Amino acid sequence: MKISIVGGGPGGLYFALLAKKAWPRWEVTAYERNRPDETFGFGVVFSDQTLDTFKAYDLVSYERIRRRFAYWGGVDVVYKGRTLRSEGNGFCGCSRNALLAILQDRCRELGVQIRFQTEVEGLEQFADSALVVVADGINSKIREQHKAHFQPSTDLRPNKFTWLGSTRPLDAFKYFFRETPEGIILAHCYQYEEGRSTWVIETDERTWKNFGFDRMGEAEMLPVLERVFAEELDGHPLIANRSIWRNFPTIVNKTWVKGNAVLVGDAKATAHFSIGSGTKLAMEDAIALYEALKSDGDVGKALARYDTARREEVEKTQHAANVSLAWFEHMQRYWGMAPEQFAFGVMSRSKQITWENLELRDPAFVQGTQRWFAREARTQGYEIDARHPPVPMFTPFRLRGMQVENRVVVSPMDQYSAVQGMPTDWHFVHLAGRAIGGAGLVYVEMTCPSPEARITPGCTGLWNEAQRDAFKRIVDFCHANSKAKLCMQLGHSGRKGSTQLGWERMDHPLESGNWPLVSASPIPYLAGESQVPREMTRADMDLVTGQFVRSTALAHEAGFDMLELHMAHGYLLASFISPLTNRRKDDYGGPIENRMRWPLEVFAACRAAWPQEKPMSARISATDWAPGGLSGEDLVALTRMLKDAGCDLIDCSTGQTVPEQKPVYGRMYQASYADWVRNEVGIATMTVGAITTPDQVNTLLAAGKADLVALARPHLANPYFTLQASAWYQHAGQYWPPQYHPGRDQATRNAQRERAELTDVKLRARPASHEEKGTDLNYASSSRK
Repeated sequence: MKISIVGGGPGGLYFALLAKKAWPRWEVTAYERNRPDETFGFGVVFSDQTLDTFKAYDLVSYERIRRRFAYWGGVDVVYKGRTLRSEGNGFCGCSRNALLAILQDRCRELGVQIRFQTEVEGLEQFADSALVVVADGINSKIREQHKAHFQPSTDLRPNKFTWLGSTRPLDAFKYFFRETPEGIILAHCYQYEEGRSTWVIETDERTWKNFGFDRMGEAEMLPVLERVFAEELDGHPLIANRSIWRNFPTIVNKTWVKGNAVLVGDAKATAHFSIGSGTKLAMEDAIALYEALKSDGDVGKALARYDTARREEVEKTQHAANVSLAWFEHMQRYWGMAPEQFAFGVMSRSKQITWENLELRDPAFVQGTQRWFAREARTQGYEIDARHPPVPMFTPFRLRGMQVENRVVVSPMDQYSAVQGMPTDWHFVHLAGRAIGGAGLVYVEMTCPSPEARITPGCTGLWNEAQRDAFKRIVDFCHANSKAKLCMQLGHSGRKGSTQLGWERMDHPLESGNWPLVSASPIPYLAGESQVPREMTRADMDLVTGQFVRSTALAHEAGFDMLELHMAHGYLLASFISPLTNRRKDDYGGPIENRMRWPLEVFAACRAAWPQEKPMSARISATDWAPGGLSGEDLVALTRMLKDAGCDLIDCSTGQTVPEQKPVYGRMYQASYADWVRNEVGIATMTVGAITTPDQVNTLLAAGKADLVALARPHLANPYFTLQASAWYQHAGQYWPPQYHPGRDQATRNAQRERAELTDVKLRARPASHEEKGTDLNYASSSRK
């Protein structure tokens, strides 16, 4: 079989050697436009796990790579005069030139033909090839020639970066953060061979222009950067190699296959340099393509397998990369953080590395973060055992006169089990069980201020004394038998009301007995199926405001500790906030200040009726996940307005505004919005959404992304989520009802043993270090200073 490879980079060459080694009779030829020793950039990075993979697939090239790399286990975050190191990470750097030479030599040994200084003009040159591997890089000519088929899209990110080198030796991966009069600038640095290190300089566009880099060439740029990083360079120069300033392009393709041609490496998809090497990803593509061919001898079926099986892993990597790059795009947001929290945020930024993962790698680093978090809590007046500080999730938190004993929140979850708005025994068991389960704060599901405000006939209401008394029974029991605080969430369904129960046809109208709907504008939720709501008049607004105020008073009489107004998910108040649902031409439509006018009136009226010592929050949809929806500027503006109105906490949810939304799901996927509001607006936030473990709770809190963490589905499956977590972390300060003390003691003993066993299993499962101890081949160890 004849195979042609367009591009002689690491991805193309690694596939070539794997294919030729497995099928020696195949004719494998790589075409490279440059000379053998001509490359751009400086070093590449591989993890211990990646080296394990290379070892398994080709021992010869692995051994040659291993003998050329510089190895390190530490990552240093250098920030505001402090250096905080996280050990146990296991990475190596290797010269890109050396890597290419190793792969070229290995290909020649196996019989691969490499044709240098050969320009490929199009796929038609390979009409006699059974397989064409397109590995021609980020600016792929082949991909662009056939873009109507591959359907590439490029997201050009706002930060500016440039690749440089230096003779400065380094003993760890270094993040050098610098605050200058021009702005914040960062160097990502690592050693890749003796006497050589890579320096990737990154900054935002404003800082880039303030330095004048937009008007400088290489020769002018280098001395400026050498001055900025003079201390870090320690007398060593920076080295350029076609080091132009660029914006990183995140590239995706709808398909990777065209006939017998297939994209690999950067031609296929890119991932930001902050989570690893593009070279690594390209070589992993080569392995995946090789495995697909090995599994199925038919080229067409093999390429289809590659496009499907490899895509999931690539998309996960790109998602993590996008989360990571966004952190660096907003460095200014975190600049006021203490070094301990800032460093933890750097290490956990992609959400792939969490509290317990870091603890496994470097217990001292996490213990330092834990001690800092506890010290901060002590300075705020909380009673914390400084000798045995709790993990962040078991640190108290205060809003006005309400203090919760931990940061875990039972999210409001519709139960659709009320009768005429009256909470039933189901609600008693549901809420009391979660309160006894140890959460610091328990939310009641969205409760409606009138019968017409309900989403479904099964929704709870708070418009009369009987409902108040039913809720009071629940609140009194929870207060008497747990330390949990209870929050009443009030909301009006608006255009999403008069629908079937959640386990029936959600969001669809009732089959009979529908009630009339109101909204900001007369737009049905489901076109052609939902009722068309009536556009609210000023009289309607006054009526509904009065209903909210009445429910607020009843919530206080029922004994609730906190009140939240539901301004999210396309319900009535949210329908005014989003431009997708508010088409009004009066004073309540148009710019965000107008769209917030009535929601703020409702909030102010409820705040005035709610006792001053009790906190109030608002749930918002921070994005609509749809074109033309709420903008980032809108988000900052509306949360600042709420803060100025006396709001104590923003409950950051997203979406559910329109049915055509396109959410980007993933672990902790809404946390970035709570982070944005908390660290730019300066108000406490709660995050929610795909948070499932105590480990994730600690990660979000330690990184400063939120002050409280709400979990919904995990609490449905396990009401005792928090009690079990207290046993897992050996936190003796968590309240357990006395009736449960025998269970507490057993859970604590078992958890101590189980955690030790799991830690041992995880340590054994970690990739082995590939560092050669005691030899002069390991340049990282021989050049440390």
